[in-house]
Amino acid sequence: MTLTGYSLIAGAHVAGPNGSTFGTNPATNETLEPPYTLINDEQLKSATEAATDAFESFSTLEPERHARFLETIAENIEAIGEELIVRASTETGLGVERLRGERARTIGQLRLFADVVRKGDFLGVRVDPALPDRAPLPRADIRLRQIPLGPVAVFGASNFPLAFSVAGGDTASALAAGCPVIVKAHNAHPGTAELVGQAVAKAVRDLDLHPGVFSLVYGSGSSIGQALVADPAIKAVGFTGSRAGGTALMRTAAARLEPIPVYAEMSSINPVYVLPGALTGDVEALAGQYVTSVTGSSGQLCTSPGLVFVPVGEAGDRFADAVARSISGNAGQTMLTQDIAASWEQGFNSVRAVADVDLIGRGQAGPTANAPAPAVFGSNLDVFANNHVLHEEIFGAASLIVRYKNVEDLIDATSKLEGQLTASLHVTGEDYAAAAALIPVLERKVGRVIINGWPTGVEVGHAMVHGGPSPATSDSRTTSVGTLAIDRFLRPVSYQNFPEELLPAPLRDANPWKVNRLVDGHAEIHQD
Repeated sequence: MTLTGYSLIAGAHVAGPNGSTFGTNPATNETLEPPYTLINDEQLKSATEAATDAFESFSTLEPERHARFLETIAENIEAIGEELIVRASTETGLGVERLRGERARTIGQLRLFADVVRKGDFLGVRVDPALPDRAPLPRADIRLRQIPLGPVAVFGASNFPLAFSVAGGDTASALAAGCPVIVKAHNAHPGTAELVGQAVAKAVRDLDLHPGVFSLVYGSGSSIGQALVADPAIKAVGFTGSRAGGTALMRTAAARLEPIPVYAEMSSINPVYVLPGALTGDVEALAGQYVTSVTGSSGQLCTSPGLVFVPVGEAGDRFADAVARSISGNAGQTMLTQDIAASWEQGFNSVRAVADVDLIGRGQAGPTANAPAPAVFGSNLDVFANNHVLHEEIFGAASLIVRYKNVEDLIDATSKLEGQLTASLHVTGEDYAAAAALIPVLERKVGRVIINGWPTGVEVGHAMVHGGPSPATSDSRTTSVGTLAIDRFLRPVSYQNFPEELLPAPLRDANPWKVNRLVDGHAEIHQD
């Protein structure tokens, strides 16, 4: 594909007049061609108006055509081939194997949502038939379905240039819900964004949909990004990024005449709890798994374990020593941008400056630019409890081991943590009583609890929750990964005493879309 350096607004390439930005190779800090021109407010308004125009036809698509649209996006992304992988690797420093896996995840979640659309369960259809003879009062015929909210703004994430960017989880779930999408491209990987954006726009043309179903815009986050969220046409926002960025968008959305939801995934240190029984096994292997989870993708994963609780005593000492040996053999990997690498260094120095925090082990700096040496710190529970800087996420390959005495100490420390995406427990049978006491506290703090595993690696499926209380996300009731992500972009509407001719298709007695329904409180399952 030819990279144009332009925004894609309702199917048209549009040059912006507000200057330009370039992609950069973070391994060398070299500028990449072409320059990407930045749009102005008037051009942004044309994108939101086109999305509004597209909403009526797109939100009422028959399921098979709707599902084919999502599958066609997946096919078009796949058809780009290695060009996409090479450009993404050059712009982000992420390895090609990691990016091939991410592309597979991106394609897979689009196809998964196509299956969701065909089945129709996400519509949440409920039918309460009329009871005209009910005493003392009759019941009206009342039927319910979920409908799409309207045009959605999606902000591409820096650390997942495919799976959480232009056609990633937020876009896939919003399109599956029937919402047109306007993506604000992440300026750190503009070429990758355009390649995927062209694939989505081609799918819109392939299915002969309204061109306003999808737009991709380039601009400053502080101006175009804020203007996008403030635009009355936008009815919801999907965001993955920093706490500062997410909260800024939330303030803008809340200040609108019509406030809208911002589904922001922001900050998490993903605590891991190693209980005593887990240290009776292969401690070297456990330590190696921990270091692998910390250092994978240079630690630039929202589920990277930034905090590990380990018991005091000889067994805990053996674990810390094994971690030091393991991490010493790790070289730094290129981080996503020069600014992200500088932020990592700042976080590293802030933790190192805290009294009674030791540097347990450190690897070596990588051979490229922006590849700091990974590090693991150590301290005790009292120091951790009294220093808020130790509770803050360092985005990158750094983690803290905190030593504890008993499960009561763990429960008290956990109750004081901020909201997190995940918590992991490493246990054997002898630890079950302690784990059972800790789990209810964790349920109030996180969206996913893991037994004998590590938080990195998020399955895209029906039962996955990638969310949690603030600041992990802006709404702990939702997930940004898995099929439940579609619920963020829907709302319920009831239809009372409607004649059959006026009912939406999934609510009609004949059930022409053949969706599963709840009829008078009983499941009505459609069999193919």
